[in-house]
Amino acid sequence: MKVVAILLIILLFQSNLMGQQLDETTFDFWIGEWSVSWKDQNGKIITGSNEIIRRANKKVIQENFHDPNTNFKGTSLSVYSPTTKTWHQAWADSSGSYFDFIGDTVNGNPSFKTKTVVKDGKKIIQRMVFKEITKNYFIWIWEGTKDGGEHWNELWKINYRRV
Repeated sequence: MKVVAILLIILLFQSNLMGQQLDETTFDFWIGEWSVSWKDQNGKIITGSNEIIRRANKKVIQENFHDPNTNFKGTSLSVYSPTTKTWHQAWADSSGSYFDFIGDTVNGNPSFKTKTVVKDGKKIIQRMVFKEITKNYFIWIWEGTKDGGEHWNELWKINYRRV
């Protein structure tokens, strides 16, 4: 009886993990033209745009982010590797920033995260999490941790509405 219970627990655990695996369609919800909004440090609502398109036989997702208030622009390329069953994203922007991300899930939500960087004894990771996804709306949250992922801090929250 104990063996059966243990096998059931293992099967439930594996099916739960499989349910959270990312596949090549994971980020299809993101494709389209979006009006984006967020609050600045003073609580003022800022608006911008983000156009997400498929390229290269629909195997690559290209992002084109624009904040017309500051003329900040950013672009990313995201691709799913069927060999490793992993999403990868490269981001670069008009401030000179570059990030290299790998696909992940956070509480069942699709996300991208950086590799851990150790600086001054701190284990720094940054991630973006896509939440409350519907056909015409979702929330994107940029988070950071300095303790290897034990505690996460929300750094930027953007509301996406399909145009």
